[in-house]
Amino acid sequence: MRSRPTVNARVGFGLRCGVEHGKTQRVSDKPSMAFVALGGNLGDAAATLREAAAEIAGWSSARALGSSLWRTEPVDCPPGSPSFLNAALGLQPKPGTTPESLLAALLALEAWLGRTRSGLANAPRAIDLDLIAFGIETRATPTLTLPHPRAHQRAFVLAPLAEIAPGLVLPGQQKTVTELLATVGQAGEVVKTEPLMNANEH
Repeated sequence: MRSRPTVNARVGFGLRCGVEHGKTQRVSDKPSMAFVALGGNLGDAAATLREAAAEIAGWSSARALGSSLWRTEPVDCPPGSPSFLNAALGLQPKPGTTPESLLAALLALEAWLGRTRSGLANAPRAIDLDLIAFGIETRATPTLTLPHPRAHQRAFVLAPLAEIAPGLVLPGQQKTVTELLATVGQAGEVVKTEPLMNANEH
């Protein structure tokens, strides 16, 4: 039996309800929030993203809320790659969690959910979990760059992120994620579909 990944072996998993009355709630933009981008374009991507969201939500010391699922066209992917489903999740890391430990847990969760790495850049994948921001923390190491170096240029990251944290300003940026979304292309190729989390799940 596979063992579930944890953050520093001290943070469990659980699902926080992210939708009430059919509407996606917005998380606080306060600096203690961390934001994760979720994506996938192999298999039942919606089910995989929901499973990942359910796992990650339990890392939060407060309610963790997810965006809608957004269908997006592949960017910088091999020819013939299928379209993606993307989403964003905001969480308030529990005490003792660091950007490094959160990243390690995300990578472990990817593997647990069946992610394999072919070595081909941007190849189709069952699940992709990117740490976009961790409060006001910044990093520039071989294993972690914070905020994510291309988040501000990608509509498939910005659209779901703006849905749950419209006033968020990523470290190093002057504009909110909503304002950044208005400046990038691909608007017609990023389409909101359905909630990431179900209202009857807790």
